[in-house]
Amino acid sequence: MPTDSQLLILAQWFSPGYPVGAFSYSHGLEWAMTSDAVSTATEVQDWIATVLRDGGGWSDALFLAAAYHAPDIDAVMQTDAQCRAFAPSLERLRETDLQGAAFCQITRTVWPQTHPHGIPSKLTYPVAVGFAAKCCGLPLRATTTLYLHAFAANLVAAAQRLAPIGQSEAQACLHALAPLCRDIAEQTDDGDLARLSSTSFLADIAAMKHETQHSRIFRT
Repeated sequence: MPTDSQLLILAQWFSPGYPVGAFSYSHGLEWAMTSDAVSTATEVQDWIATVLRDGGGWSDALFLAAAYHAPDIDAVMQTDAQCRAFAPSLERLRETDLQGAAFCQITRTVWPQTHPHGIPSKLTYPVAVGFAAKCCGLPLRATTTLYLHAFAANLVAAAQRLAPIGQSEAQACLHALAPLCRDIAEQTDDGDLARLSSTSFLADIAAMKHETQHSRIFRT
């Protein structure tokens, strides 16, 4: 079980106030909602659950665990290169690249003692989190669970800004997604990248469509 101090670090990392700019990204959800592919709270929940289980959530969890288990910095960088190659679109690559760079910058400033050579200045987001969690001695499963929960919470918040979804509906949606975050964290504990897969095709297409969307408020 994580200690109180470990939980407080994770709470800080995945707080909306941690300056990684997560609020700027919708992971393609903006295009899906403006094109009426998603319009209700139930459809938002289904969309996010699919992304978590069959798309970016699953792959991010595996990359996070792989970075956590990496025996040295070279293995971390190899995992990072694979994470970049696995991004299905330019915007999705920018999303993980920019959030990861921001996470690295603030985390190496606040926790400079975590690694003899410091946290690298630029890693993809899940790889950066996995490596930093290992350096800080944080439990992997709790880290992955809260990473996925923060990811889901950000998409729920994006949906609130894009459609008439009330606060109660949004919180009910996030509550319903919480067990899935925990299950994925448990299933990806080994960080076996041979199990990488992505079958959330509509979400990937939405991210591609968003690149040329004329009017938009999110970066992805």
